[in-house]
Amino acid sequence: MVTAARRAGRFGAVVTAMATPFDADGRLDIGGAVTLARYLVDNGSDGLLVTGTTGEGPTLSDSERTQLWAAVARGVTVPVIAGSGTNDTAHSVELTRVATEAGAAGILAVTPYYNRPSQGGIAAHFAAVAAATSLPVLVYDIPVRTGRKVALDTMLQLVHDFPNIVGVKDACADPAGAARLMARAGAGFDCYSGDDSLTLPLLAVGAVGVVSVASHWVGKELGEMVRLYLEGDVEGARELNAALIDAVSFQSSDEAPNPLPAKAVLRAQGLPAGECRLPMGPAPDWLEPKAGSMLANLDLWRSSRPARAGVTSANA
Repeated sequence: MVTAARRAGRFGAVVTAMATPFDADGRLDIGGAVTLARYLVDNGSDGLLVTGTTGEGPTLSDSERTQLWAAVARGVTVPVIAGSGTNDTAHSVELTRVATEAGAAGILAVTPYYNRPSQGGIAAHFAAVAAATSLPVLVYDIPVRTGRKVALDTMLQLVHDFPNIVGVKDACADPAGAARLMARAGAGFDCYSGDDSLTLPLLAVGAVGVVSVASHWVGKELGEMVRLYLEGDVEGARELNAALIDAVSFQSSDEAPNPLPAKAVLRAQGLPAGECRLPMGPAPDWLEPKAGSMLANLDLWRSSRPARAGVTSANA
């Protein structure tokens, strides 16, 4: 039976959680950030998340965040989502106001980390952020980093009370919980996978796309996978997901957590990156050669992959 195609999310199917380039002295590289943003857009990104976790937002000053939001928003034509959340509600509100004025198209607000507030505190935090902007807001739910999950009832109440809370970046590793949320949140609510390895399972329960790290190197393929699934070609999406497992898995490990691998891939490709700031960097010596090997294997797979009708080569 043929079913109608489902839609991608309001920010597109693939939103790249963009790395933040630094120069050799660890200073913000604004020109490099614009170059990288344009490269990502040319290679499969429908939108960009700037100053998220992959963008090392917690190590950036408020001035650096503001410069990045404004420069990237001016430099590309796709939506730029500002990671304006911190674990301090007042600070998050102020950054959200600044991001709105800087030209962002949306806001990513993370659950307060380290504090481990109650559900009442979590709700009040997101309410304050949403009230500070007219922009659409995505809630970033990532319990492994924050120590707290946004409860189903909390999320539903926020969606009911604030029309500009329009979706979630779901990094909960709980597709069943995501399914319950999407079943009750309404047709206009956008669930984005916040974990590349779980994008296909989340698409199966109603997600609209992915906020991705691996899209720094497989953006076109991830976009193709999402499109195939939303158009009803489940087997094609499954086969592509299987082929991308190794490339997607490269993005993080205990020895080299995100965003160390992403920056190693960018350096291997000659793209602006620099090292990560402490406490994440610098990268171990073995990481960049391993990134080069991963990219070489990826190129071999691309060159041997049968052409599909209506699909543009990822190397084009």
